[in-house]
Amino acid sequence: MKKQLKSGIIIMLLLLVVNVISYHFYKRFDFTSDGRFTISQISENLIDSIESPLKISVFLKGELNGEFKRLQRETQFLLEEFKAQNPQIRFEFINPVGEKDNPQQVGNAFYQNGMMPENLSVMKNGKLTKTLIFPWAVVKYKGQQMPVHLLNKKLNANVESMINSSVQNLEYAFTDVFLKLSRERKKKIAVLRSNGELEDRYLTDFLSSIREYYLIAPFSLDSVQTHPQKVLKELQKFDAIIEAKPTEAFTDKEIYVLDQYIMNGGKALWMVESVAVEKDSLKQTGSTIAMPRDLNLLNLFFKYGIRINYELINDVYSAPIYLAAGKAEDTQLSPYPWFYEPLAKSPSKHPIVSNINAVKFEFANSLDTLKNGISKTVLLQSSELSRAEDVPREISLNMINVKPTPEQYPKGNFPLAVLLEGEFTSVYKNRITPFEYNNSKDKSIRTKQIVIADGDVVKNEIAKGEVLSLGFDRFTGDTYGNKTFLTNALNYLLGDEDLVKLRNKQINIPQLNPDKILNESTIWQVLNIGIGILLIMAFGIFMYWFRQNKYR
Repeated sequence: MKKQLKSGIIIMLLLLVVNVISYHFYKRFDFTSDGRFTISQISENLIDSIESPLKISVFLKGELNGEFKRLQRETQFLLEEFKAQNPQIRFEFINPVGEKDNPQQVGNAFYQNGMMPENLSVMKNGKLTKTLIFPWAVVKYKGQQMPVHLLNKKLNANVESMINSSVQNLEYAFTDVFLKLSRERKKKIAVLRSNGELEDRYLTDFLSSIREYYLIAPFSLDSVQTHPQKVLKELQKFDAIIEAKPTEAFTDKEIYVLDQYIMNGGKALWMVESVAVEKDSLKQTGSTIAMPRDLNLLNLFFKYGIRINYELINDVYSAPIYLAAGKAEDTQLSPYPWFYEPLAKSPSKHPIVSNINAVKFEFANSLDTLKNGISKTVLLQSSELSRAEDVPREISLNMINVKPTPEQYPKGNFPLAVLLEGEFTSVYKNRITPFEYNNSKDKSIRTKQIVIADGDVVKNEIAKGEVLSLGFDRFTGDTYGNKTFLTNALNYLLGDEDLVKLRNKQINIPQLNPDKILNESTIWQVLNIGIGILLIMAFGIFMYWFRQNKYR
């Protein structure tokens, strides 16, 4: 008896010690092969820096099918990891549509706040019904709030692929918002003006997005002709420049300012075109002439290892053009094949372009990469069924009737966006400079540039005076990857590489085979029920035999 009491006391003491240790030294273990419950180092660092309560409201709740329930479950798993890392993080799942609420009114309220609801087909009482779901979360921190889109929509993807992509994107989506809400904006971006760039209203959506990360200001090169040194000194206060579709040629002094900015480690996002052709004039007259556009940037880009060709990309894999069909009251917009708006995809796994939708271009040019010491990564390219067309040439709406054949596209895969990294050589090395500058450099420190052979890639549409989201197609409801691509590009250029790399996190979620389930469901149901019954019967027989032998 004493021995048993002693053993019991020892066990109780051991349990007490284990509980004390576990309370002070908390640790969770992830035994999954893909590390789905292990958050990345950048997320950990960011979460650890949160000092005030951060509240997350998740609206993915209600009548959901199996796929969206999986997204809900994976979201909960991730938020539990965040909360375990920092107790200041709190979350809750909310059904935004109560019993007495009108789903359509709730949906409109979400839409007004920039959160588009989704239509979902749900089987209820043997009938297929449509219901609204809200794959969104709202993060509140220090009096500010920001939405998180949980559904990473993919063009032409089935629901299963879309949910898998969304699960992989969850950590990035939340960490991205945590960063915007908690980090002070310090890095500065200059949006270049004075060379006929896109108007502000066409850059509104993109600039609004990156303003959440960085400080942004317009920057004019007009004073270069009279005070070039002063302009260069002011420009060097910025960490990066954005050049969005210039239409007027740069002077030699302006080029020298931009060149020396790069030589001093400045970053650049170039969105430039070497062909002048506009979609608006095409729709008004039915035809237009595509002409070469000389921006006087040929030598600059050539020295950096890139060339924008005077040609248009014709691509079978492209977005349609919408034209009015019918007469009077019966007039409606209908889609037609239009091969001058390529939907570009990436040939690489670079984090800038990983896990994003196809990027829509408009009258894009091709790029050539030249041999020098600069590292070059093709970020986006046209499809295999594409060709380069020389200019000048007539572009007519009658081309919608042309049916392409594979023989017309022998080459394809033309580079449309290229990342340049390394130590650049000045275009004015061993040349007379346009003005005197005492700190002139022939070789840059290590820096980065991205060249995109289309200016309209950053242009948002405007409908009835309202600015639409960049990449959003108001006719189909699809959203192309333009905004994500350009935001990732700037994040990468300005050193937020880890944040962009979160998009590369792969989570392998095993899927059941639906055909196998249908064919073998009866067998597995019988086994699941039958094995349980057999085990109970075997246990009963064993107990009967045991009792008989014990008391015999």
